[in-house]
Amino acid sequence: MSLPGSKSLTNRALVLAALSDGPSVVRRALSSRDTELMATALCSLGAKIDTTGPDWLVTPGEFSGPASVDCGLAGTVMRFVPPVAGLADGPVSFDGDPHARTRPMGEVLEALRGLGVTIGDEGRGTLPFIVHGSGHVRGGKVTLDASGSSQFISALLLAGARYDEGVDVRHNGKPVPSMPHIDMTVDQLRLHGVDVDDTDPNRWHVLPGPIRAVDVTIEPDLSNAAPFLAAALVTGGQVTIAHWPRSTTQAGDALREIISLMGGRAEFTDDGLRVTANGTISGIDYDLHDVGELTPAVAALCVLANSPSHLRGIAHIRGHETNRLQALTTEFNRLGGDVSETEDGLSVMPSSLHGGNFRTYNDHRIAHAAVIIGLAVDDVRVENIATTSKTFPGFAAAWSRMF
Repeated sequence: MSLPGSKSLTNRALVLAALSDGPSVVRRALSSRDTELMATALCSLGAKIDTTGPDWLVTPGEFSGPASVDCGLAGTVMRFVPPVAGLADGPVSFDGDPHARTRPMGEVLEALRGLGVTIGDEGRGTLPFIVHGSGHVRGGKVTLDASGSSQFISALLLAGARYDEGVDVRHNGKPVPSMPHIDMTVDQLRLHGVDVDDTDPNRWHVLPGPIRAVDVTIEPDLSNAAPFLAAALVTGGQVTIAHWPRSTTQAGDALREIISLMGGRAEFTDDGLRVTANGTISGIDYDLHDVGELTPAVAALCVLANSPSHLRGIAHIRGHETNRLQALTTEFNRLGGDVSETEDGLSVMPSSLHGGNFRTYNDHRIAHAAVIIGLAVDDVRVENIATTSKTFPGFAAAWSRMF
């Protein structure tokens, strides 16, 4: 089967294209709620983005306010766009869905203040807030604690080359989660000709200069492959994902190792990545710190495994679209699971499950967990499967076609 393009890559590509020195094309862009919110946000600042086809033409413009940005539930929009809004001449207001107001933004906002941006948030450190752009940003050195989200770092790096002094970002705190996403940001910056020094641990230095216009092609979203690859393990079948890149910075590439540890076989073929399994699922002890977005799907496989599992390093996903650790524990146990939260993860014991309602909390990744359980357990009713449109419009139809 084929997957739509990566949300993470699409939204980074859109930001950099809007900041570039000329028009460019984002090929095979993901068309989903999150990416459409990003395109709309950048257009509200002054860019032009044609989203009518699979390849999106982005034409930079003069950024100005007043403007209003709807972030929805998209972490990339609420974190990546404010540093861009600092370059606008005029006020830019930000808000989003009700739950978006609970997602942490304080580190990004304080970092921007340290770089010379004026922000009004009444001390909340969350949405809603206003960026009072002055047409340029001083930039320079800034230290923040990015242990809550790697997006805090990526947000500053993406716009940094357009700041007067660039940005010199230092992290001070517990290890940054989801490091592959920062690697992705650095790779995309270099693709656009931006000089980035990341040789020192916990430091990223972006030199000031132009961001070159470059046409890019978006890879398939490998994290969205999780429920489909999991299906091979649950059913003892075979699944092939087309166009799986041999080399990538996407966190979803860790699925090849995880699937293999749990009893499947993952191998590259001429058609893509093929996973085969015999229907036996083994529990794992695994640190998901750098690939936390895979937790719901992996946890669902652990619930169906024949031995205990311990998933570690993922305390930060309590602050994602929902408190994912709490939501997963509640929903698995509602169906007879034996799952408990730990300080930084989940402990899963083998159990006998039964049918029932599985709530998704408007979180596309929780929906992934639900459909995986539904493969093995009769009468599982998934609430609001449409939430998967956040990163995979047409998910339900693709899931149905596979069976």
